Amino acid sequence: MLVGIVGKANVGKSTFFKALTLADILIANYPFATIKPNHGVAFVRVQCVDRELNAQCNPRVGMCVNGTRFVNIDVMDVAGLVPGAHEGKGMGNQFLDDLRQADVFLHVVDMSGSTNERGEPVGTGDPAFDIRFLEIEVDMWILSIIKKGWDRIARQSEHEGGAVPALARQVSGLKVDESFVKLGLNTLKMDPAKPSTWTEEQLHSLAVHIRKKTKPMVIVANKMDIPQSKENLERCKKLFPDYVFVPVSAESELALKEASSKGLIKYIPGSTSFEMSGQLSDKQKAALEFIQKNVLDKWEGTGVQKALDVAVFEMLKMIAIFPGGVGKLGDAHGNILPDCFLLPAGSTAFDFAGRIHTDLQKNFVAAVDVKTRRKIGRDTLLKNRDVIEIMTSK
Repeated sequence: MLVGIVGKANVGKSTFFKALTLADILIANYPFATIKPNHGVAFVRVQCVDRELNAQCNPRVGMCVNGTRFVNIDVMDVAGLVPGAHEGKGMGNQFLDDLRQADVFLHVVDMSGSTNERGEPVGTGDPAFDIRFLEIEVDMWILSIIKKGWDRIARQSEHEGGAVPALARQVSGLKVDESFVKLGLNTLKMDPAKPSTWTEEQLHSLAVHIRKKTKPMVIVANKMDIPQSKENLERCKKLFPDYVFVPVSAESELALKEASSKGLIKYIPGSTSFEMSGQLSDKQKAALEFIQKNVLDKWEGTGVQKALDVAVFEMLKMIAIFPGGVGKLGDAHGNILPDCFLLPAGSTAFDFAGRIHTDLQKNFVAAVDVKTRRKIGRDTLLKNRDVIEIMTSK
């Protein structure tokens, strides 16, 4: 699973990425500060199961604080997008190729409207334009993938059983299979037996359908510490009712995490407050008090952690599963409940075995629900926060 951080140039994407990962990256107030994609590790929040099992967990990766487990995921910040990216403008072609890998988008939008469509600081930008144009660029990029050599492919497929297999191969890089294509064509009422008759409008509708289903998107309403952002946010929510908007101040989250790493404050990502614990100058105190009053109190947090959680658990509908044993919750190194895996909703015990290791799936016999101590079969659907022991023939 990969979360892609996308958006127009110079809207705070790199700041948002650093606030998530604390990676050492270039942050600059000009377009295309990010040329190559930045990869990093961030953490989503999961309610831990240790208290239910009367244990104190000790994760191998991440941390657990007051019953909240932070589980690692991969994130990628790609080069900023400009209008006409699908035609190669800006860093367009590189940006769009990078998008192929992402399972969900966090679209960072400057809600203050302080930059124009090219990412240049002007103070008269429109966040609604930013949301719409990214949709258009991704749609046109997917359409170009569909149409590559399509006339020939369409004619050939009419003599080879219809368009479904051919179209699935055409867009396989977007993690699309034949069942998805078949359902999409049915939804759009496009005859799979006669693809040569499909119109440009139908092909465009198909591209939009693929984008919506394969690249779900959360709108990261950034720079909410700036007064005019609130009015813009309310307007955009009305214009785009199908999107989930998360109010965010990436700069505030980054400041809090850096202060915490230096021991100046105690702060848990996603919290609505912090505790001052170090020697702070008057200037530092004033800055932290501003963040508390104008961001944490007003928006119930900086929104950075929430945006990631929403992307993973609401958009992708992932569930958290802990491996464990009825008689033993630790590993050979003494870590208690050392791991937590994220799987798609609808995953089975057999799927979970394969997620841990292919040998476990190969030699799978049964599984045990550690909480209830009941044996379950390979096709048993797992629930969020299950603790599962895999039984094998070896």
